[in-house]
Parts: sequence; structure tokens; C-alpha cells
Amino acid sequence: MRDNKQNLILKLCARLGILLRQRNTKMATAESCTGGMLASFIIQNAGASAYFDSGFITYSNQAKQNLLNVDKKIIDKYGAVSFECVEQMLKGLLKKTKADYGVAISGVAGPKGGTKINPIGSVWIGVANNKKQQIKKYLFTGDRYEIQTKSTTRAIKDLIKILEL
Repeated sequence: MRDNKQNLILKLCARLGILLRQRNTKMATAESCTGGMLASFIIQNAGASAYFDSGFITYSNQAKQNLLNVDKKIIDKYGAVSFECVEQMLKGLLKKTKADYGVAISGVAGPKGGTKINPIGSVWIGVANNKKQQIKKYLFTGDRYEIQTKSTTRAIKDLIKILEL
């Protein structure tokens, strides 16, 4: 049974699908703290293969390096939950796929792992194509599932906003 949050996400995904289809474009995802939640919601819409290319779950730092070519030096210097890491995740994602748009998410969903710089709920979300990128830090509240759900919702809204420009 779906809750109101899940229904909202599915409605947003339907809108996203319409926008991507209208532009004859595809998207891909690179997810850390959401663990594939974003991709999972997107592909629940029938016909998603017309606009969804692929999704990477790069939960570990090693996965970010191996799958998306995130430089180890970036992770060592700035951490996995940083503008710099998400920027490299986006670049790697767009290079490795045939997607026109990429979405990357890295954050601290909790209940442990927070720091002064990145307390629990800190999530960097990036959206990019080959011409522009938007990377923002958000601070979400709630338990692990709520933080993941809010991150997923925000990522979809951010991509919709870029597509509607």
C-alpha cells in the first residue's frame, strides 16, 4: 500500500517522464544515500524505458571511484558528501551513459554518520546536462527513510525545474 509521500513521488515521476519524452531525451542516476530509490520510483511508470537510461548505486567510496571515476583525492580532501564529489559523480555518469541528463545524490541519511560539517540529513543533489549543472546542499529532517524520501522528491523536483527552463 502506498502512502501520500509515495503517491506524490510517483506523480512527480509521471511529470518528469512527460517532460523527458517531449524533449526526446534520456536521464540516468547516480545514488549513494538513497540506494536506488530515485531510479526505482522513476521506472515504476510504464514506458520509462523511453527516457530512463540507467541507474548506478554508488554507496561506497570505492563504487564511486570504480563506476563513476570519482577521483580518490577528491573524496580524501572533501569527503563523499560534498559539492566536489557530486560534481564528479555527475560528470562520470554523463560520460558512462547515453543520458542527456544526470542526477547524482550523496548524503548522510542516518541514524549515524553525521559530522559538524555534514550532520544527519545533509544531502548534496546535483542535476546536469552537457551544458549546465546545478548542485545544492539540503538539510532534511526525519528518520532514515524520510531523509531518503525527501532527497528523492527534491532530486525529481530539481530535474523538473531544469527541464522546464
